[in-house]
Amino acid sequence: MSRPLNSPEYRTAFVAMGSDCEVLLAASSQRACDKAAIAAIREVVRIEEKYSRYRDDSVVTAINRNAGLSAVATDAETAYLLDYMGTLFQASSGLFDATSGILRHAWNFKDCAIPPEEHLQRLLPLIGWQHVELDAGSAKLRLPGMELDFGGVGKEYAADRAANILLEKGMSSGFVNLGGDIRVVGPHPDGSPWLFGIRHPRNANETIASVEISSGALATSGDYERYFELDNKRYCHILDPRTGHPVTAWRSISIIAPLAVAAGSYATIAMLKQDEALSWLEESDVAYIAMDQVGSIFKPPPGTRVSRNGPQGRYLLNHGMEP
Repeated sequence: MSRPLNSPEYRTAFVAMGSDCEVLLAASSQRACDKAAIAAIREVVRIEEKYSRYRDDSVVTAINRNAGLSAVATDAETAYLLDYMGTLFQASSGLFDATSGILRHAWNFKDCAIPPEEHLQRLLPLIGWQHVELDAGSAKLRLPGMELDFGGVGKEYAADRAANILLEKGMSSGFVNLGGDIRVVGPHPDGSPWLFGIRHPRNANETIASVEISSGALATSGDYERYFELDNKRYCHILDPRTGHPVTAWRSISIIAPLAVAAGSYATIAMLKQDEALSWLEESDVAYIAMDQVGSIFKPPPGTRVSRNGPQGRYLLNHGMEP
């Protein structure tokens, strides 16, 4: 069914996974948009409840509770995500490790204090995807005290799933925004792309670039959402699983990819790659926008407008995360 090229936009805001989120759709019927948006939001909530480490009844809690004891039954969706995280572990040479979330027991970014090295040394032996045992229909953490964390892929996977729900409901123009991780459903009704402004990592009301996207996804990883500064040095929440210490090379890295889960994974791995990030991204042949610690911007892709003087993109993205 064709739609008028000037279809109005309907925005539905909500909070999920510790982030401000929205579904924005362009169509002639608000009723159809509202119905589709509600279905997409329900899918996001379902994924959050299923994989949140904060819920006693989540899959993640069950796996962590049985660490070193027994395997936990997993369904096809969970097996897919676990396999994907295993693939990321291999592709990143061990830098993307879904068992490294245990380091949050050492780093409390509200305290503005560096944890004692002996605390980190007690946690590091519990990190290692090689200690995750995946069999048909089950998962087990071999070492007592290990923890699994889906935070590295959960929000982006939810964005992709929500977009699929919108497509199933007949929506073809709009996007899902989960705390700055974007999955585009389709372009404006007239075929023009959406214009997103990537937040400046040091000036929240400014952008470093504006990106045009008609389909696919955009995700950012950076050092500016959860951090503290001590003795003129910034300590951020992105932690190297080999050392337990924060990364320091980049302020932010944004990735454009067909799926949000891929964009988010590439952005996180690139941050963890530190000085090797750009060469790795070039080898991976993905579109990226990176800002280093002195404010230099690297390789804006075609359709990108670089700005240091304020927001150009109509939709300013503030990257968020599950705390």
